[in-house]
Amino acid sequence: MKKITLVLLLLVAAFSTAHAQFEQGKKYVGASLTGLGLSYSANEKFRLGVDAAAGYFIADCLLLHASAGYEHTRNLDDVRVAAGARYYFDQCGIYLGAGAEYDHFTKSNNDIMIPVTIGYAFFINQYLTIEPSIYYKMSTHDFSDNSTVGASIGIGYYF
Repeated sequence: MKKITLVLLLLVAAFSTAHAQFEQGKKYVGASLTGLGLSYSANEKFRLGVDAAAGYFIADCLLLHASAGYEHTRNLDDVRVAAGARYYFDQCGIYLGAGAEYDHFTKSNNDIMIPVTIGYAFFINQYLTIEPSIYYKMSTHDFSDNSTVGASIGIGYYF
């Protein structure tokens, strides 16, 4: 009976700790490498970039965030700002994100992108995560040539 009680208490503690990661009122900051050589668009085969993000949980499991980033290709560079939301499923760390992104390309037109992301927040400790994700960014300016598919890896801090 003592073993069963101990196991139940440990399970309750584990679930309450996991719930605390994504609860309303928590804040988030993160940085990531994007593209990683896996990003592809019709215009450029290779992309590599960096992003920085900050956000706030407006409800349990719902994060609103803003980000800024830089991406390099062989022919051009782009700077971007974005706003979006992430929904974390069932406290397990899997999330789905969407939003809007404004891209400024150095040698061509500007673009509005609609990014969709699926990722996983793997907790190293109570606050720090490693966050691999895959994304699709749909271009509103030139759908067939500027839309992008890629992968990213990041570090997040939840406090």
